[in-house]
Amino acid sequence: MRAMSGVWRWRRNPLRRRTDRIEAWVALAAAVLIVLGATSVGWFTGRAAHGGLLTTVRIQHQQRHLEWVTVDRLISRTPLDPDPETSSQRDAHRRVLARWTAPDGSARLGQLAAPRPVEAGERFRIWTDGRGRVVPRPMDADTAATHAVLAGLGTAAGVGMMIEGARRMVVWQLMVRRFRRWDEEWERAGQDWGRAGAGS
Repeated sequence: MRAMSGVWRWRRNPLRRRTDRIEAWVALAAAVLIVLGATSVGWFTGRAAHGGLLTTVRIQHQQRHLEWVTVDRLISRTPLDPDPETSSQRDAHRRVLARWTAPDGSARLGQLAAPRPVEAGERFRIWTDGRGRVVPRPMDADTAATHAVLAGLGTAAGVGMMIEGARRMVVWQLMVRRFRRWDEEWERAGQDWGRAGAGS
């Protein structure tokens, strides 16, 4: 709106310079590009990211399996940490040696981080790949949507900043040109401009 009023204000102003009109038009073009261009690029980026992430969700859900593990024994605990709230100390109390069966039927034995304090013989579930290796939980559709929205917003903000940066560069160049012209005019007017009896 401000850019539009700038264009309108300089339309018939007798004091307008060519650079003033260019600056007003550049501001209007930048505003239109930010409103339409940046948001469109952000929307298309978010949509593309969402499609790719949903494919990842589908593949991960096909390749990862929930398996029951049985705690064989607790791993020996590390010396007490002075800060009981640190994650390393909490995880050390939950490290166990456990057994599970891979999706291909083979038996597995390995060290795991239990999701809660457990004792020998207790069971909990983990995610594994097709060969029985422990993997992170697969991404869900809500997480994919959140990441896609963040990607779209980040892209739109980045494009908007690039457009605004380009506008500022153009305005800076226009200001340099104005100052150069003012210097030329002052040199033409001479040192005596405005003095009584200088003929100006």
